[in-house]
Amino acid sequence: MKDLVLDLIENEKKRQSEGLELIPSENYVSRPVLEAMGSVLTNKYSEGYPYFDGINEWDEAKIANEILPNYRYYGGQENVDRIERLAIDRACRLFHADHANVQPHSGAQANNAVYFAWLEPGDTVLGMSLPAGGHLTHGAKVTLSAHIYNFVGYGVTEDGDIDYEDMEQKALSEDVKLILIGYSAFMKIPDFKRVAELRKKAEEKWGHEILLMADMAHVAGLIAGGIHPNPLDFGFDVMTTTTHKTLRGPRGGLIMSKGNVASPLKKPEKSLANIPILIDRAVFPGTQGGPLEHVIAAKAVAFGEALKPEFKTYAENIVKNAKTLAEELAKYGFVLQGGGTENHLVLVNCKASFGFDGKIYEKALDMTGLTLNANALPTDKGGAFRPSGVRLGTPAITTRGFSTTEIKKLAAWMKDVADICKKAGSEEKLNDYAEELTKIRQGVRELSLKFPIPSI
Repeated sequence: MKDLVLDLIENEKKRQSEGLELIPSENYVSRPVLEAMGSVLTNKYSEGYPYFDGINEWDEAKIANEILPNYRYYGGQENVDRIERLAIDRACRLFHADHANVQPHSGAQANNAVYFAWLEPGDTVLGMSLPAGGHLTHGAKVTLSAHIYNFVGYGVTEDGDIDYEDMEQKALSEDVKLILIGYSAFMKIPDFKRVAELRKKAEEKWGHEILLMADMAHVAGLIAGGIHPNPLDFGFDVMTTTTHKTLRGPRGGLIMSKGNVASPLKKPEKSLANIPILIDRAVFPGTQGGPLEHVIAAKAVAFGEALKPEFKTYAENIVKNAKTLAEELAKYGFVLQGGGTENHLVLVNCKASFGFDGKIYEKALDMTGLTLNANALPTDKGGAFRPSGVRLGTPAITTRGFSTTEIKKLAAWMKDVADICKKAGSEEKLNDYAEELTKIRQGVRELSLKFPIPSI
């Protein structure tokens, strides 16, 4: 008898195929990535690490064929060792890193491992505040890390850029141990060089090393494609990311670092030079148990795809589509945070644009097959569950082959839905306009089916 779960998976496949994913943190994996995730590797337990010292000097054929001693707690690792080494090697080549830890289960796990590797309880971290566009793991009070470490938040300017003066003032007035650049709703390109110079000033002030960390979960694919600056090229010690979003891999985490690469079995001196070893020890056994080797295999496949020349074209098209979308929405009267975008993210101020909040707009768009998420804006008074804006992006629709022609059609639909929200006035009354929403839904379905999802 067919399991009910399989029926629901088929329902989700239909939903994805007949709608358009505009959430900027979502994407579609390729068929090879999907096959790796659904492989027999899920049966294998592999606590520990493969042998990886020196693999950056090997070619892929050697990495894939060498059977070496490892740092594992179980036998039968000859295949997963080689798969994990390939994932590490490809990540290092993609992001110009000395070492990569491919085991974090998520971006949040990756961030927590870096904190655990470098900080002591009570140490101060300087990161973008959540209202300004930062991420939960950068100091939101509801998170575990905020109960362990002291997070100090910097903000953004009126034009949506990082408030570097605020950042510098706080870095020189607080005894910071870690400076973090990262965000989930920020549309500019950070000045990594300026932040690296600020780190030097703060180290002189406080007399100790300060870890420079970039959480590039949203723009990792743009970095891999060579169209967004790489923080590791500007003196940053660590870069964390998710492996989905713009990178178009499986859901998971990744940590890249600069410094010494050696066995994680022996505890090294705590120094920036040893941060790769400290991170390995912080991931396992510090914050996680056994790695998900089927997901690591899928990461390796995705990294291989991102190393191909066509991925650069894909990354370029993501940004081209996002800028076109921002321009078209602005023509229709949408007020955009920061005036537009320099990456794949667009943040719309619904309140300032049309007088309604982000939740009614999210629900109305969902009824038409256009999926995005309500999102708070800097100095938002609406709260997390009734924010003033919505956040959207172009990675997923670009994967499906959208060009500026389809983007313009999408913007027109978004304006039509906004007009319906203005008339409805509340989520409860959206059903009074079901006929208008259904008409848009039919158009969305027809367009969506012209651009199949690669892995389906």
